[in-house]
Amino acid sequence: MSRVKVLDTTLRDGEQTPGVSLTVEQKLIIAAALDNLGVDIIEAGTAIASEGDFNAIKEISKAGLKAEICSFGRIKKEDIDAAADAGADSIFMVAPSSEIHMNSKFPGKSREDVIELSVQAVEYAKERGLIVEFGAEDASRADLGFVIELFRAAEDAKADRLTFADTVGVLIPEETENIMRELVREFKIPIAIHCHDDFGLATANTIYAIKGGAREFHATINGIGERAGNAALEEAVVTLEFHYGFKTGIIKENIYDTAKLVEKLTRIVIPKHKPIVGEYAFTHESGIHTSAIIKDSSTYEPITPEMVGRKRQLVLGKHAGKASVQEIMNRLGYKADKEQMKEILTRVKEIGDKGKRVTDADVKTIIETVLQIKREKKVKLEDLSIVSGMNIMPTASVKLKINGNEKIEAAIGLGPVDAAINAIKKAVAEFGDIRLVSYHVDAITGGTDALVDVIVQLEKGDRIVTARGARTDIIMASVEAMLEGLNMLI
Repeated sequence: MSRVKVLDTTLRDGEQTPGVSLTVEQKLIIAAALDNLGVDIIEAGTAIASEGDFNAIKEISKAGLKAEICSFGRIKKEDIDAAADAGADSIFMVAPSSEIHMNSKFPGKSREDVIELSVQAVEYAKERGLIVEFGAEDASRADLGFVIELFRAAEDAKADRLTFADTVGVLIPEETENIMRELVREFKIPIAIHCHDDFGLATANTIYAIKGGAREFHATINGIGERAGNAALEEAVVTLEFHYGFKTGIIKENIYDTAKLVEKLTRIVIPKHKPIVGEYAFTHESGIHTSAIIKDSSTYEPITPEMVGRKRQLVLGKHAGKASVQEIMNRLGYKADKEQMKEILTRVKEIGDKGKRVTDADVKTIIETVLQIKREKKVKLEDLSIVSGMNIMPTASVKLKINGNEKIEAAIGLGPVDAAINAIKKAVAEFGDIRLVSYHVDAITGGTDALVDVIVQLEKGDRIVTARGARTDIIMASVEAMLEGLNMLI
């Protein structure tokens, strides 16, 4: 199958997600990650939009990345000049193609006027030394005959690529494939697809566009974007390669880390059930499933988590079975007879039946209680103090006793909880790189005196454990959860 190019628009369309605003430094970090991911074209922003976007494109263009750096723009001279002056390699310029958009953006202008303006813009962009990707905006609600006429004029003006934009996400897969087949027959230069997810079909439409002959697609990490978002890069890539045999330049093992980086910097939380990158995508609780997964992962996983840079998680709850508990016992080096195992399982299910998430630390405590094992904690909290205020950087000082030895460390953070966790991580640094994978907090009851339930995931090497802390003080609950997790890892 043909090689398919990927244009990532996380830094442009993705940043148009309500509430998302990235600094130049953050855009540089994401651009470097996208380059490591193997993206062909990075749409780094809209150079004309703001000084920040202009500077971001300029800095990314100077960063020596392998990817082509692109600026979004309209068919206007000032947009083209801004893209060229920022040092972009290319411009993705769009012209309105539907009656709705033409009447809104160019009132009083005819179709011929739009074609003429487009030709002038393409020719000028080529004069400025830019690679030109020309897009028909709102093409999915336009007369296809006019879109073809517009594209032909752009091709004649020496545009390098043509993009059919489903601007408001109204395409359906079968229609998308048919349109692409027709466009591919009409034009010699590559056709690209740009899909939005208003009906939840952006990824499906992208797949069908490639099936129809498109050789480039636009997408964002985690499918973020304005309104319902864009086609999700990770879903499109894995589907195209796994089901259809198309090749992209994406290094799939880097997908998860890139997704988590974008989540962190945009603060758009990845839904837990999201395919490929969601927390639960490779997580198993059911006893029947877990037992089968341990024997053969393909029983309940179509792809391995390692393929996309993930690790499998076996969690416990009311659906837990013997295999899950046995796995934790093996890690701890414990053995139980038939009656003890039955009692352990009963207690685990009791927690799950109360609507609570069962952590590894919970199971460890249950196992040791049933087996009547008394094990002294290796990491104990001796003292903790926090300084925080309006004009003070949150600072934490912690005194731990680790294997009987006293350790004192201090650290700063974005908030008091972050500072406390950073201080603890510094104190246990000699035991290896221990990463906080996830942090989740719930207020069990209403009010400012609510009991706070904190669940953390910690990772050391190839091991991930979950632990809980529950206090009325969120800082102490967080510290308690961290120490529970550390006692399982160290």
